[in-house]
Amino acid sequence: MQWLMRLTAIRAFRKSCHSFHPAPWHQPFQSFSEVGAPKWNDYDRPEEFNFASDVIDYWTQMEKEGKRGPAPALWWVNGKGDEIKWTFTELTDLTRRVANVFSQTCGLKPGDHLAMILPRVPEWWLALVGCMRTGVIFMPGTTQLTAKDILYRLQVSKATGIVTTDTLAPVVDSVAFDCPSLKFKFLVSDHHREGWLDFRSLVKSASPDHACIKSKTTDPMTIFFTSGTTGFPKMAKHSHGLAVRSYLPSCRKWLQLKMTDTLWCMSDPGWILALLGTVLEPWTVGTTLFVHHLPQFDPKVIVETLFKYPITHCIGAPSVYRMILQQNFSSLRFPTLEHCSTGGESLLPEELEKWKQKTGLILHEVYGQSETGITCGVLRGMKIKPGSLGKAILPYDVQIIDDKGNILPPNTEGNMAIRIKPIRPLGIFTCYENDPEKTAQVECGDFYNTGDRAIKDEEGYFWFVGRDDDIINASGYRIGPSEVENALAEHPAVAESAVVSSPDPIRGQVVKAFIVLDPKFQSYDRDQLTKELQQHVKAVTAPYKYPRKVEFVTELPKTVTGKIRRSELREKELGRV
Repeated sequence: MQWLMRLTAIRAFRKSCHSFHPAPWHQPFQSFSEVGAPKWNDYDRPEEFNFASDVIDYWTQMEKEGKRGPAPALWWVNGKGDEIKWTFTELTDLTRRVANVFSQTCGLKPGDHLAMILPRVPEWWLALVGCMRTGVIFMPGTTQLTAKDILYRLQVSKATGIVTTDTLAPVVDSVAFDCPSLKFKFLVSDHHREGWLDFRSLVKSASPDHACIKSKTTDPMTIFFTSGTTGFPKMAKHSHGLAVRSYLPSCRKWLQLKMTDTLWCMSDPGWILALLGTVLEPWTVGTTLFVHHLPQFDPKVIVETLFKYPITHCIGAPSVYRMILQQNFSSLRFPTLEHCSTGGESLLPEELEKWKQKTGLILHEVYGQSETGITCGVLRGMKIKPGSLGKAILPYDVQIIDDKGNILPPNTEGNMAIRIKPIRPLGIFTCYENDPEKTAQVECGDFYNTGDRAIKDEEGYFWFVGRDDDIINASGYRIGPSEVENALAEHPAVAESAVVSSPDPIRGQVVKAFIVLDPKFQSYDRDQLTKELQQHVKAVTAPYKYPRKVEFVTELPKTVTGKIRRSELREKELGRV
């Protein structure tokens, strides 16, 4: 109850000094929900919030009072027989120890930057929550980062510390000399390495007594590096408001988790979906988080895991579900699975239908960015429109706008944007760190322009067209690459494709497809196959969208997060002029 009393006091103080914004932002604090977690109004904005103390420690107290069952908060396995189960009480103890390592042992201060480049190991969650307790800004990164990527991130962020494993430690050492701000290197390993601090032993010997900082909702919490499909990645900085947003009733409608659920989110720890799907969403309502180390996406291991463990909710990239469907499994009727979510790229309507036929479950698509978290999606119970991104999720007001910030009518292609004026909604990034020019560039009137082109229908459903930079203008026709790529994906010869514009003396631009062939079609005549693919696209989508140029390649250029770098392919085409 101290938690509730503190927030109630804050709200009373705000009212007394008239420092809050008028309704609807100031609404009465609502009662506890059926699972015990505080239920907030969609527009509540506490002045202070810290996920570690206000959520993790809250559930620890519920465990001590017998108001939460014995289910673990974190259930980790690695496929080799190793297993870790931590209660919220144990999470509180361990993350307080980590906080003491950061603040007392090493002297890290609020506002310092800590790079976290870890696979799905339990220490990722400990380091993340430890940062929340101390005010250190954590910067997750995928383990697929190269030496060049790591050097760029450490230099541009002026990172004070880094946490990684012995696999990447030599890579960090190779660039550390050029990173003068880097003072602390934490190693998560069973082996000693010269010049590195043993993270596990430090945590084990640290004190569990730690007072969490009183962070303001507007204080910085984390930085995510954007995918960098065009140019260098930008540092999208988020405040603690991103964690506050997970409390909002409308946001919880995405998964509608209960305390008795078990959620498995397979997102790479370097992506914002990992923060949302493996920390904020499940632990807000006391749900058990299931984690499989999963060094590689093996459809057989994923299916076996869904049969073996009592997982009720699953979040995975479209490629995960696609890989499973491509295998000949005898059964995909998982005993406890109730809900599946996906996002990051579009799934074909045929794939959505096939998943439903095989599993009896609907795949719910969501859309978001490093800058925004989950922006819109197909919520549980919502009418399904195959191929749609679903509807906007509060508190985001998502609209389709023109280049001047004017809202466009339904069924009109435009820029997908989120209203940020007069009030910037909780959850959206605060700025691109140290780059006011790029921050200003994405503001368009009263909106944040996502850079994605889309259409909004009469019922409020969004339909993705493509990145603004990716749109092809051929003879006056505007063509989104996604539709062409989806059409190509339906042909058995195509393993993967990327569609870009190619200069043309008559039409200005034409559609060109870079195609990676399925191994079974490697020996086919390329000229004949090109004609067949062109006719296939004409039959599947509007004839003017077919690729007039086709080039077969062994692989496509991608970012470290797996997104295709179409900009690189476009530059390649321009260089041929």
